[in-house]
Amino acid sequence: MSISDSFSISSSALTAQRLRMDVIASNIANADTTRARVENGQAIPYRRKVVVMAPKELDFESTLSNAMDGYKGQGVKITKIQEDPAPLVPVYNPTHPDADSKGYVYMPNVDKLKEMVDMMSAYRSYEANVTALNTTKAMITKALQIGK
Repeated sequence: MSISDSFSISSSALTAQRLRMDVIASNIANADTTRARVENGQAIPYRRKVVVMAPKELDFESTLSNAMDGYKGQGVKITKIQEDPAPLVPVYNPTHPDADSKGYVYMPNVDKLKEMVDMMSAYRSYEANVTALNTTKAMITKALQIGK
């Protein structure tokens, strides 16, 4: 694995974790949104979004090289942002404008505590990748100083 590979891997992880933090922030901001969109004249509550990540796919040459030399990471990519299929939360509030005939309002399936834990996880991962980039940069600097 070359030095540039480590920069590429860390930078792809930084991008992925930044997007993950943005989606989590959106979930928290919309935790009480009962009218995210309207379909057929009916208000549809916001649904929690989840970022799905996967390893970057390799081309044939890289796959062959990895098979011969041992696996080298290639980074991460975002495959999609999907809605969480968990059920919406019914809350009895007959005075709410979005209440159904029985007086229930369906609230988003966003758990703020879970979102904060996910945010801390994404932040720690982001922080670890920044540290890896800085360490790689420091190693390159030291290697250049040897030649002086």
